[in-house]
Amino acid sequence: MGSGRVAIVTSGAGMEWDADLPLIVEALRARGVVGVPVAWDAPDVAWERFDLAVIRSTWDYTERIETFLAWADRAARGTRLWNPAPVVRWNSDKRYLRDLAEKGVDVVPTRFIEPGSPVAEEGFLGDGPVVVKPAISAGAVDTARYEPDQHAAAEQHVRALLEQGRIVMVQPYLRLVEEGERALVFIGGTFSHAIRKGPVLTESGEIDNDRVPHPDVTPYDPTDEEITTALTALAAVPTADALLFARVDLVLDETRRPVVMELELIEPNLFLESRPEGLNHLADSITARSRAVDPTQI
Repeated sequence: MGSGRVAIVTSGAGMEWDADLPLIVEALRARGVVGVPVAWDAPDVAWERFDLAVIRSTWDYTERIETFLAWADRAARGTRLWNPAPVVRWNSDKRYLRDLAEKGVDVVPTRFIEPGSPVAEEGFLGDGPVVVKPAISAGAVDTARYEPDQHAAAEQHVRALLEQGRIVMVQPYLRLVEEGERALVFIGGTFSHAIRKGPVLTESGEIDNDRVPHPDVTPYDPTDEEITTALTALAAVPTADALLFARVDLVLDETRRPVVMELELIEPNLFLESRPEGLNHLADSITARSRAVDPTQI
């Protein structure tokens, strides 16, 4: 294994468009660590040559999920992978929300419908606005919200995803998301910074796979209740290993209580370009792990 050599794992698109990559490489260089951007699916990569591999912008992983998960297992055999491969597998399927709810975490109420199962009884969408999306997805791809008078279109959306062999999620559309979704970033288990962003599903009944996934980003100071909710979610992750990074996306329910919308542990945008303190936190944590004999203790 090398000395102070870290793979910053990305993709072909990430190599071109990930604005955080050069920032991370430079921050590591300033700390005496060589950061090397490497596409996860690049052929013949000797992962054992790296002290660790940090997943950052593997933006195409949902399109080849089984190939990506096999890569994570393979990379973890060659070096130390963050976040760990079992966490990557668990977090790749949004049925983790069911696991969190069973552990007492406040999450957006979610119903999962699997291919081959009866779609549902009459009225399974309820009476209010809903969101329909695949359980394995990123960036709100193949996702839409529907008003009550659009439930017929919502059912068609559900059936179309099932016909593609995909697990479907149905959630209530919580209108307070229009006040802004909160994204809380944690580095090494400690709160680092947060942002608030505008709503993504701005038009009801519309599947728009070209929408901007993080519109109108602004710095945000989370409430104590929001930080507590996020920490409760992180404590429920099924791993004994310390997470290098995590992003907990929260929205307010109808009582203005924060609930978990998503728990991002694979390749979330950490908003490092706009929050330099987050970049320093991440670079410090990567540096410590690259030099640690037992990095799970960090």
